[in-house]
Amino acid sequence: MRNRSRFGWIELIEGILLIILGIFSFLRPDSMLSGFVMFFGLIALCIGILDIIFYVRTEEHVGFALISGCLSVLAGLMLLVYPGAVKWAFSLFFPMWFIAHCISRLSQLPMIRIWTVKWHYYFIMIANIIGLFLGIFMLIRPVAALISLSYLIGIDLILLGIDSIILAFSRMGSDW
Repeated sequence: MRNRSRFGWIELIEGILLIILGIFSFLRPDSMLSGFVMFFGLIALCIGILDIIFYVRTEEHVGFALISGCLSVLAGLMLLVYPGAVKWAFSLFFPMWFIAHCISRLSQLPMIRIWTVKWHYYFIMIANIIGLFLGIFMLIRPVAALISLSYLIGIDLILLGIDSIILAFSRMGSDW
C-alpha cells in the first residue's frame, strides 16, 4: 500500500458536514428528521461509496467494508428516493447501518494501528464501540430509540466527523 502524500480534502469536507449535522441534531431535534432527510441520504451515499472504494483499493479485502458500503448506499438511495420512509428506515435500517459501519471500522483496526498514531487508533476503536452499542440499543429498544433518535444520531455523526477530520490530516490510506 502506498502512503498518501496530499491533504485529504474529501475527508475534511465529509467530517465538517458530519459534525454540522450532528450539532444540528442536538439543537433542533424536532425538525431534524423532517428537515435533513435528503442530507442524511447524501451523507449515507457518500460514506457507502467511500467504503466500497476502500474495499476495492485495499490489498486485504475487508468484507465488512463492502457490506457497510452496500448498506450505506441502499440507505442513502432510500432516503433520497422515498423520504417518507424515514421513521421506518431510522427505526430498523439505520441501526443496522450503524452496526455494519462500526464492525467495518473495527475490522480495519489492525491496518489503522500500522498507518497512524496511537491516539487515533484508540479514538477510532472507542468511537466505533460506542457506535456499535448505540446501534444495538436502537434495535433492542426501538421506542426509546425513536424518542432519543436525534441525540443518538447526533453523537454518532459527531464522532464520525471527528474521525474523518483526523483522517484528512493524517498520512493514512492509499493514494485515492
